Amino acid sequence: MTKKACIMVAALVASAVGSAALAADPIKIGVLTSFSGTLAPVGQQVKMGIELAAKDINAGGGILKRPIQLVFEDDESNPQVAARKAEKLYQQDKVDFITGTIHSGATLALAQIAERNDKLAATTVSYSSNITGAQCNPNMFRVNAHAGMQAAALTTWLGKNVKGKRYVVVAPDYEMGKDAGAWFEAGVKKSGGELVGRIDPPLGAKDFSTYFGTLRTSRPDVLITLTPGNDTVRLLSQMKEYGLIDGKLVLAGAAGAVSRGNIGALQGAAENFLTAAGYSPDIDTPQSKKFVAEFQAMFGNTLPDLFAADSYSVVTLVKVAAEKAGSFETAKLRAAIRNTAWDTPQGRKTMRPGDNQADLDMYIIQVKGQDFTIVDRVPAAQVAGPDNCARF
Repeated sequence: MTKKACIMVAALVASAVGSAALAADPIKIGVLTSFSGTLAPVGQQVKMGIELAAKDINAGGGILKRPIQLVFEDDESNPQVAARKAEKLYQQDKVDFITGTIHSGATLALAQIAERNDKLAATTVSYSSNITGAQCNPNMFRVNAHAGMQAAALTTWLGKNVKGKRYVVVAPDYEMGKDAGAWFEAGVKKSGGELVGRIDPPLGAKDFSTYFGTLRTSRPDVLITLTPGNDTVRLLSQMKEYGLIDGKLVLAGAAGAVSRGNIGALQGAAENFLTAAGYSPDIDTPQSKKFVAEFQAMFGNTLPDLFAADSYSVVTLVKVAAEKAGSFETAKLRAAIRNTAWDTPQGRKTMRPGDNQADLDMYIIQVKGQDFTIVDRVPAAQVAGPDNCARF
């Protein structure tokens, strides 16, 4: 055998041995998200963000020299299903960590199951401030902005930049809608606006026309909707059909109301829609540009939205914290995650140790055609809010 051939064989053997060693003891991350139900469009972005993060980290040697293995489950946008699937992931699939829940009720249920199983979990989407506030849990973390942070950024901006002061809030009748509705109403009043109407449809409502009489008589200048995914498609499409979107009414809402997952289905009904979000793919930084390019290369030119970016960032947080702790053992990893600062496509984030809530900058984003444009930036310090967790 020639010297060159020996070198090639040795390299191949070393590579195979290294791969086998990594593959023998993977770190299992459960991805419990919505692949069906009203939140399914968001779930697709969550899945893609996590898949890209796992691919990048595994290509760089994994976490503590162990590869990431993803285990997927559909929570069907239902808290009861999410609870059952979370138990399965921990007990049967033996996952080390769970993330991906969207429905705030599902995230609250997951937090209890994570603590009972002495494992950790995180949400990258859920908005209810109770998750890191009144019902905070030492084993549950959040890397995205909660409803209070979104409300503070958006209502303050609207108060300064929109002449009309009459507001109607559409808040779905479930955990997130109730909590976020209270935050947005308080933000409207604090910013000098007048709340002239409140609409509380059930999650998954099919016909919004029954609320249009109230909407007309309220004569709002601004409509703030907290509807998620497919619900927003029905709401705004039906409003457009009934002539309620006329170019004068300012449309705004929560970051999940209009996203990459549903903007196409809205067919222009969300034009000029304003939101406050932690990410937009037109953030002009090297890390964001790299993330967008890799995302499009992996998923056929699809652009990432904030849910993909936040989901990518939670996996990178786990890597940074585990390597800081030198372990994936629950107590050590939990301690390491708290107070960790790490770089993400959105910029630098910091995990607050008092309530397991990440501090992050917010962006005011407007819909233009089939795209989203950043119109302003709000520093993290202006929207962070108080630590309302009294448990730990």
